[in-house]
Amino acid sequence: MLDPVACQATSYRREVVQALVAERPTIIRGNASEILSLAGEASRGQGVDGRDPVAAAEEGARRLARSSGAVVAVTGEVDYVIDGERVVRIEGGSPFMPMNTALGCSLTCLCGAYAAVAEDAFDAAVAALAHFAVAGAKADEGASGPGSFAPRFLDALAAVAPEALSRAAIHDAAVPA
Repeated sequence: MLDPVACQATSYRREVVQALVAERPTIIRGNASEILSLAGEASRGQGVDGRDPVAAAEEGARRLARSSGAVVAVTGEVDYVIDGERVVRIEGGSPFMPMNTALGCSLTCLCGAYAAVAEDAFDAAVAALAHFAVAGAKADEGASGPGSFAPRFLDALAAVAPEALSRAAIHDAAVPA
């Protein structure tokens, strides 16, 4: 598992994360700005904040997945997961999610937990992202802002049942050549 936190922010961060990618992590999970930077493209991210849309990082994610051998998960409004062969988009969540500190780091931890018990890293990443999306959508239902969303999200995350994941908004997508 690799979460390239703010790798676009400084040359030191970029160099360290590139060295970690060379160690061949199973899953790389980041926001679009981080994935763009890892793929050698310009990003609009500032610090830990991703300012690029997921769609802008899809081509870079594809190249990164193929060159690193990792499953690459680009998270944002609609998540994008690719292993070089398979592609899935995951809808859901809440607009309050990016307003809460450490949700991206928490998602990376959940990806790691799923990867520890799954036979396939791609399936693990998709399931973890779907879990977060389902919990985010549920927590959003009664939230009036990011402060009330946070405890609702923790409760919803713990309450997600396996059946909810099978009904999650997961869409297969064609892999570009």
